[in-house]
Amino acid sequence: MDTARADVLAGLTIPYRVRFDESTPEGRVRTSTLLRYAQDAAWVHSEALGYDRHWYTARGLWWVVRSVELRLEVPIPLGTTLHVRTRVGGFRKVWARRRTDLSLDDGSPAGWLHTDWVITDARGAPQRIPESFPAAFAAPPGSFEPVRVPATPPVPEAIETHFAVLPHELDPMDHVNNAVYLDHLEDAVAAAGGADDLRTLPRTVRLEYLMPAAPGDLLVGRVWRGDPGWAYHLATTGGVDVLRGRTTPG
Repeated sequence: MDTARADVLAGLTIPYRVRFDESTPEGRVRTSTLLRYAQDAAWVHSEALGYDRHWYTARGLWWVVRSVELRLEVPIPLGTTLHVRTRVGGFRKVWARRRTDLSLDDGSPAGWLHTDWVITDARGAPQRIPESFPAAFAAPPGSFEPVRVPATPPVPEAIETHFAVLPHELDPMDHVNNAVYLDHLEDAVAAAGGADDLRTLPRTVRLEYLMPAAPGDLLVGRVWRGDPGWAYHLATTGGVDVLRGRTTPG
């Protein structure tokens, strides 16, 4: 195996400059932008190893994000070049975990993500990981536990918002993109009086995606103070659970 391919097998690092439209009014990167970087880097890595969208489409396979854990260590200002390194951390049955490390120009850590994916067929039914994947991505089957968010019901004093799925929130799978849900969570926390908590670092965000929201869905979000941090629950107005989320200090 040549050295270049061996390096790609071990992971791929891509620089992303934090753009004006990816930043908050305080001039920091919007948290959901980091999920978008991680998602894009994952696809670039997969394509570099020969597994592009055409490969998956031809076999009727798709990847769906089921959970995310994001750790933010330091502020990341507008204009910063963030070095995003992605690698596959392990496979188990229908699951795959990617580890994404975020670093600054001087090499110091800015944060990290675990993204847990499930491979499905075109109908959304989970499928076994192809036998070729562990060797292709240099990641033997692992025993990781997918990220979970406790199924705590919203408290009576939870603040409730109603909104509809908008066309610009949809991705090529015709589902609301996984990063959009983090925007909903943080918008709800800020509106409930937690804007300062969103500026607190270090901070950890956990999201568990229960059901994809689709075009035309009407959603209801509920946010309340957790112990510690904030908890968020999103469902359709028909009562179908869509997302559970937590943002906590430390």
